[in-house]
Amino acid sequence: MASEKQPAALTIRILGRDYSVACPEGERESLLASAEYLSRRMHAIQRKGKTLGIDRIAVMAALNIARDLIAAERKLERQGVEPGAGTPAGDDPIEERLSQLQLRIESALDDRG
Repeated sequence: MASEKQPAALTIRILGRDYSVACPEGERESLLASAEYLSRRMHAIQRKGKTLGIDRIAVMAALNIARDLIAAERKLERQGVEPGAGTPAGDDPIEERLSQLQLRIESALDDRG
């Protein structure tokens, strides 16, 4: 029975906290970029002055990023382009970054229980 190759664990830092996440082969740079992007967005929310817990900051960042993604998809639709159409997965760096970011947010929130 052949064993499947398991994703390597990678430690990422978001808002000053370390998280160990599974990292599929060939995704290391994308994951690190996603973590950096998320951390910047979370820092921006934190700097607005209200004292919020990290969970609430993560949810707010996720909502803002989701809003940005939906706005970008709607813009593409208005231009007559189906989001993701004509580009294999991974060819659009923004789409790839947002996809990886979504996975990392879910993983980080799952780790916190």
